[in-house]
Amino acid sequence: MDISVVIPLFNEEESLPELYAWIKRVMDENSFSYEVVFVDDGSTDHSWDVICGLQKDSPNIKGIRFRRNYGKSPALHCAFQKVEGDVVITMDADLQDSPDEIPTLYKMIKEEKYDLVSGWKKKRYDPISKTLPTKLFNATARKVSGIKLHDFNCGLKAYRKKVVKNIEVYNDMHRYIPYLAKIAGFNKIGEKEVCHQARKYGQSKFGMSRFINGYLDLMTLWFLSKFGRKPMHFFGLWGSVMFFVGLIAVIIVGFNKWYAMYQGVPHPLVTNSPYFYISLTMMLLGTQLFLAGFLGEIVSRNSSERNNYKIEEEL
Repeated sequence: MDISVVIPLFNEEESLPELYAWIKRVMDENSFSYEVVFVDDGSTDHSWDVICGLQKDSPNIKGIRFRRNYGKSPALHCAFQKVEGDVVITMDADLQDSPDEIPTLYKMIKEEKYDLVSGWKKKRYDPISKTLPTKLFNATARKVSGIKLHDFNCGLKAYRKKVVKNIEVYNDMHRYIPYLAKIAGFNKIGEKEVCHQARKYGQSKFGMSRFINGYLDLMTLWFLSKFGRKPMHFFGLWGSVMFFVGLIAVIIVGFNKWYAMYQGVPHPLVTNSPYFYISLTMMLLGTQLFLAGFLGEIVSRNSSERNNYKIEEEL
């Protein structure tokens, strides 16, 4: 099979017939063998009934229905486990992503040998309250991940089948699938400028909270990619630094007290000095960080995934 199209959705009953007809036209014009996997993420409207109706007329349609709303990442994760196409295309169900982009994305994966191609909606039909935070978010993601993409969170992406079978999309990590792919060893990541359609039906399902959560997820992913298998390298290092700085500070405070007594100069009690408590606090925090790293190493050492290395090929 040439292409698997994955479409996560939540309450998009109005757009689904038009979207599938558009996809089918593009596939037929280019003689692609294909499947379309709809993932109903706990919709409360008639989206699932629409999918069932479409499936009766087309064997190319597959459907997954969640009992409740879990989010886009779980929807993609479940779909990625089922896809069979050599190239996997993801797109949103709200008609803001154009299926006309599929042939070019397919060509970039098959002929130009990209592992992943991400869409870039250079011209967007969104209010500034959405576009400005998006630009700040993408700038931060580029800096942290080292991947030069303009739009990490674009729903329109293309992947080699091997990529989606070797990454785990969880929580809200769909925003960072290019970063997940890079961590998994897929480094040929490209970008294509794509059309952004104005929303035709319904309303956006995302609020401002996604930007805050996005930054927290990015920091989590960065930390796990750097220190997930060696937490002692982070916690142990900074714990040791804090402990020894605090220890040196305590010694200095004690030495000043001893020197004043030796010279016969009046000097307040050590415990009256704020530096004494700051030093003790640093020593305690340093010890706790070091122990956190030590416990992390024990957990990592006993993890069943500790030697789960992805082998590309063998001779």
